[in-house]
Amino acid sequence: MLRKLIKSKRGEGYVDIVVSIFCLLLVIALAVSFLPVFTAKQQLDLFAAEIVRQAEIVGGTDVSGRIAVMKAQTGLDPEIVWDCDYFRGNRVQLDGDISVTLTTTVDVSFFFFGPFRIAIRAKASGKSEVYYK
Repeated sequence: MLRKLIKSKRGEGYVDIVVSIFCLLLVIALAVSFLPVFTAKQQLDLFAAEIVRQAEIVGGTDVSGRIAVMKAQTGLDPEIVWDCDYFRGNRVQLDGDISVTLTTTVDVSFFFFGPFRIAIRAKASGKSEVYYK
């Protein structure tokens, strides 16, 4: 009787469906846990582009007001590194290069594994639009 029960294929499809649904749910849970990394990267790219554009318009790296606004909007507090062709002080002459690199970390955890810290970086560059005499 036990031999017939082991060789029987009845109900095999139900087990396959349950295992498939379980695997699908694990993949969805993994995707949801990594989604904050992608949204933070997109926000960091926007942050870098916005402060570089402000620096182009102002003609220097004194854009602390715009940085504070972007920190409030995105909820990120990145490390900011400027790389510019300075004219005088924090001013950049017309057509001078302005470049910024933002770096921050995002915590990711998957169920009881983690948290893991993932470093993300965004870089943006532009040219100054202000002429200093």
